[in-house]
Amino acid sequence: MTTHPVSMPMTDELRALVAAYADAAPPRPSGGEAIVACDLDRTLVYSAKALALAGADADAPVLLVAEVYDKLPLSYLTVDAVALVQEMHRVATFVPSTTRTRAQYERIRLPIDPQYAVTTNGGFLLVDGVSDEDYHRAVLDELDGSCAPLAEIREHLEAIADPGWLRKLRDAEGMFAYLVVERAELPASVVRDLTGWAGERGWEVSLQGRKLYVVPRPLRKSRGLAEVRRRTGSTFTAAAGDSLLDTDLLTSVDAPVRPRHGELDDLDWTCPGLQVTTASGVLGGREVCARLLAAVR
Repeated sequence: MTTHPVSMPMTDELRALVAAYADAAPPRPSGGEAIVACDLDRTLVYSAKALALAGADADAPVLLVAEVYDKLPLSYLTVDAVALVQEMHRVATFVPSTTRTRAQYERIRLPIDPQYAVTTNGGFLLVDGVSDEDYHRAVLDELDGSCAPLAEIREHLEAIADPGWLRKLRDAEGMFAYLVVERAELPASVVRDLTGWAGERGWEVSLQGRKLYVVPRPLRKSRGLAEVRRRTGSTFTAAAGDSLLDTDLLTSVDAPVRPRHGELDDLDWTCPGLQVTTASGVLGGREVCARLLAAVR
């Protein structure tokens, strides 16, 4: 990840917004550090199609480019979210937690330089930008024998793929596979049947936008969070995410938050203590940040 040179102040309006969510946050023990683990895509940063802007163009929030790919802007966040993330980084340990590979994560530009990041859905823990090899070896040891091998999953995906809806089939650093699909052409039966087949082999399926992920169940973001908690001695954790691949993370923390959009919202998913934003799209991302900050201040 690249540190974005932009810095935004906490305005009185933002302070009031955070204060408004204080009562929804669980009590935090006095003393000790806090951790905020935050998913990236469609939780903190948004593609143009995922912005879900409503109302007049003149009323749209000011956006900052968070990712450039092939010389074109690809992801955005609001400038309010920038200020809120910077404040979270100041008062807590902010941990980007993403299904992106390390290379995909490196394209993201945030206004902070986090000490820790969890990538590849928990397959890697980055410490000051460098992969912790002891952590990664422990992940590989847990995966070995606990689920079907990636080669078997890829073979099945290649067998069921239809050029009418498949655009790309990729594997993520040897940890899991994903397909880039034409969502409108993808039959619901494909996702349903794949979910059942993969589940019998210790893998799970998540459909997020145009990407269909097939990920081993033991590969989880909460493992990375647990390691950060062990290293920092933190006594309170908050997290946000929007997909089925975030459920383990959300159920493992004191203050879980999800936006009112995405895979979990489609399923009306909930867990104890969950806060759900009232806004959706990129404004939902702003609210996610405000609720997370209210929980750890």
